[in-house]
Amino acid sequence: MSTPDATATHLLTALDTVVIGAGQAGLAAAYYLQQHGVAFRLLEAAATPGAAWETRYDSLRLFSPAWASGLPGYSWPGPALRYPTRDETTAYLQKYAAHFRFPIDTGQRVVRLTTASSQAGYEVQTEAGGHYLSQRVIIATGPYTTPRIPSWAVQVPAQVIQLHSSAYRRPAQLPGGGPVAVVGSGNSALQIGGDIAATGRPVMVAFDEKTPAVPNNQLSWALLAATGLMRIPRHTGLGRWMHAQPEPVVRGDLAHLRRFANATFIGRATASRSDGSLQGQQAASPPLDAIVWATGYQPDYSWIDLPIIGSDGHPRHQRGLTAAPGIAFLGLDWLDSRNSALLNGVGADARRVVHTLLKQPRSVHGS
Repeated sequence: MSTPDATATHLLTALDTVVIGAGQAGLAAAYYLQQHGVAFRLLEAAATPGAAWETRYDSLRLFSPAWASGLPGYSWPGPALRYPTRDETTAYLQKYAAHFRFPIDTGQRVVRLTTASSQAGYEVQTEAGGHYLSQRVIIATGPYTTPRIPSWAVQVPAQVIQLHSSAYRRPAQLPGGGPVAVVGSGNSALQIGGDIAATGRPVMVAFDEKTPAVPNNQLSWALLAATGLMRIPRHTGLGRWMHAQPEPVVRGDLAHLRRFANATFIGRATASRSDGSLQGQQAASPPLDAIVWATGYQPDYSWIDLPIIGSDGHPRHQRGLTAAPGIAFLGLDWLDSRNSALLNGVGADARRVVHTLLKQPRSVHGS
């Protein structure tokens, strides 16, 4: 694994493929590029591969068991039936990269991707001064880049501490001992809500009661694996219907949070009030000490200087492949199927995308 200094002042011209991001999607792409004998390199902004997992909250667990969460070519160590923790997931990704000895340049945050000015292909520039020339680029930075918070959050009084779930680690971060609101209708909101409620302080759960809840156990994962439901492509009729449905949460996590007497469900949050409380669809909260916004993320591709990003800020692609020859995305929600952004789904997308990219003609000038 390279250090930042190893590439900071060199222009690499011999690469066939650059992979941006050494998380689960980038590592899966690396596996198939290595299988094809391609000259490639992964660029990772952090100091280690899989580091994005280290920034998540302490109590996080995968929503899938270890046996259903592996990347291609390397199974999870340890008991197959467990639901791995955040730290176990980080360690697995680092072991995966080390096992295959992938060429990774760490400390290389990409700040620009554009067509090469004087040669065929593309140029990738990093904050540390790295410059890479490549015929192909796989963008595997994932869907979780820029925190999304409701526009009306600016109305929350200054005395109420606000924290996005991307910055939340543990309950001790939250000041005081009074009420805390957890806003969001996803699995992270439920896990964080339960994490805080376990300390005994009042938790106001601003959760949309229309959100569907599904079982999460070994049988359900075995059925999903046997039926292939999670792998149904988005472009099919069934895939389009599935994509249009609300994202479900884990029924067990929802039931666990409801069992806390100090957890009060107020419905989806709609506004902030001047006394520091939140208005929910079902009820208002009391004045709050803090709010944790578990409200998701939005993309930030401002560093891409190519006509592959739509006016809504999202990539324009067909199953990961873009109109720019040699440029592809991996690891996005519903890139191809419900599985696309999950540990157990990026492998199938990576195999297809890498195979297709390598069959494409080389870029003449990135267009």
